[in-house]
Amino acid sequence: MNPNAYGFFPEEVVLRILARLPVKSLLRTKCVCKLWHKLICEKYFTRIYNEVSVKNPMVLFEANGSSSESKSKSSLICVDSLRGVSEISLDFIKDRVKVRASCNGLLCCSSIPNKGVYYVCNPMTREYKCLPRSRERHMTRFYPDGEATLVGLACNLLTQQYNVVLAGNHRAFAHRSENTFICLIYDSASSSWKKFVSVQDYHFTHMNKNQVVFVNGALHWLTETTSCLVVLDLKTAAMWKKIQLPNEVSCRVGNRNYLLELDGCLSVIQISEAWMVVWVMKNYETEEWHMVDRVSLRCIRGMVPCVFPISQTKKYIFLATHKQILVYQRNTKEWKEMYSVKNTSNMPLWFYAHSFRNTLFSCH
Repeated sequence: MNPNAYGFFPEEVVLRILARLPVKSLLRTKCVCKLWHKLICEKYFTRIYNEVSVKNPMVLFEANGSSSESKSKSSLICVDSLRGVSEISLDFIKDRVKVRASCNGLLCCSSIPNKGVYYVCNPMTREYKCLPRSRERHMTRFYPDGEATLVGLACNLLTQQYNVVLAGNHRAFAHRSENTFICLIYDSASSSWKKFVSVQDYHFTHMNKNQVVFVNGALHWLTETTSCLVVLDLKTAAMWKKIQLPNEVSCRVGNRNYLLELDGCLSVIQISEAWMVVWVMKNYETEEWHMVDRVSLRCIRGMVPCVFPISQTKKYIFLATHKQILVYQRNTKEWKEMYSVKNTSNMPLWFYAHSFRNTLFSCH
């Protein structure tokens, strides 16, 4: 290798520097020279970039403006602890959409004007794919509003393949609803849907069904009663199971539980009037939980009733309130406001907030 080709920097050093750029900046650096273009396009670099990116989750939420013009646009606000606040447009999809799920840099969006139309996109690379209609859709429909209760997105960074899961109560055409749960699973490798129906009677709050975690080849949701996790194992692709929460997690009135991910592990955060307690599942096979953090909420006492954890790392926790995005620094035990809404007509930020990562992941 020519020692001057990278300005005296070894190739590995250049790769590590480029791997810390935002995707938009990274794509622009392809034009710097042929060597950089070649490096960035290699699978080895994609793996390095994604390994760095998954350690920096951020918060993504929909920017719902008050004017009719802004409401016609699909745009997102991204809050990053390293780079601050930025706005991302979804206008490349050519449809009005709402985000239903987020996983490893991809978003699953549903069309607002056209029920049953779903997209998978990478908002950073501006790539998107309109998912094919399921053959089962004209035979059955979700109950009660025709849309899936649960929408899950599972993205495998190593294989660069993904699954989309649509699940909800089932109603056969022209019949009353049944106590059955229909589940449709889209596989990007085969570009096809699979379906299975089971007897379920789970209920979910808005926050429960939005906070879906992909860990160990399975999607996990917290039920409305927060007594257990509902798990869809994508390796078997036709099985729902339950995982019990830590014994210490109390379901008494005033306590709220949330499901997140922490360094590739399941994590449950419980918020009470005075404390935020964090558990992590250290052993997935034996379902062994450990308490890893206990945070006093005295500094944000007035916000506690409307604060919701959205994403976390070992260093910090992102939380959303009605109008603010907060970050709690675990090392210094300090609270900081990262974003505040000025428009009083906006929906609560936590209502449409998702954890997000800045990755190189193609939806094609």
